Amino acid sequence: MGERITITTGDGSFEAYVARPAADRAPAVVVIQEIFGVNQVMRDITDGLAAQGYLAVCPDLFWRIEPGIDITDQSDAEWKRAFELFNAFDVDAGVKDIAATIAEVRKRPDVNGKVGAVGFCLGGLLAFLTATRTDADASVSYYGVGIENRLAEAEKLSRPLLMHIAEEDQFVPKEAQAAIKQALGQHPQVTIHAYPGRDHAFARLGGAHYDEGDARLAGGRTLEFFRQHLGG
Repeated sequence: MGERITITTGDGSFEAYVARPAADRAPAVVVIQEIFGVNQVMRDITDGLAAQGYLAVCPDLFWRIEPGIDITDQSDAEWKRAFELFNAFDVDAGVKDIAATIAEVRKRPDVNGKVGAVGFCLGGLLAFLTATRTDADASVSYYGVGIENRLAEAEKLSRPLLMHIAEEDQFVPKEAQAAIKQALGQHPQVTIHAYPGRDHAFARLGGAHYDEGDARLAGGRTLEFFRQHLGG
């Protein structure tokens, strides 16, 4: 279903996986990867958004470290590699690459000018920063890791942000969750949904903590949010 495009920046070029909707012209969504690269899980999410009427684009944000990373969460060796990539990743450069992806997508003739973003895990942090640093029309953060360290950026939030927080997230302690809710809970642009009993990556199909009910609930809320702010 998908294809690859190349996005060029001042620092170099990187690939992105693109899935097209049936419509000739549609809103777009940038899908922001976890720590496993543009893998099957991310491609499936991208394809799923296209099936819902969005031109969906998943950029390879690890290209500066190693292009084409595509690993899973199914082995200890892959987890080790994933955390090596996470620790080597330059968050600020990654947000610039997302901004470049948004700019590239927004000017496509098959996009109606509206571009949103959705990110998971590392991508959940990047989705928050996409909301504060780019011109994305609407952003969604799934169980973002490290947001509590960047809450001062909330003063730059001027467009809608939806956040999904797993209350038993092993990578986002209760204190961090409380800080996020305290700083953002009353922000006019922010909507927060918490999921009791859920651990990190509860929406990752095939993952150890996948929960079908809450994955479906969060997915429905995400689509409703995008339809409200992007159309489609």
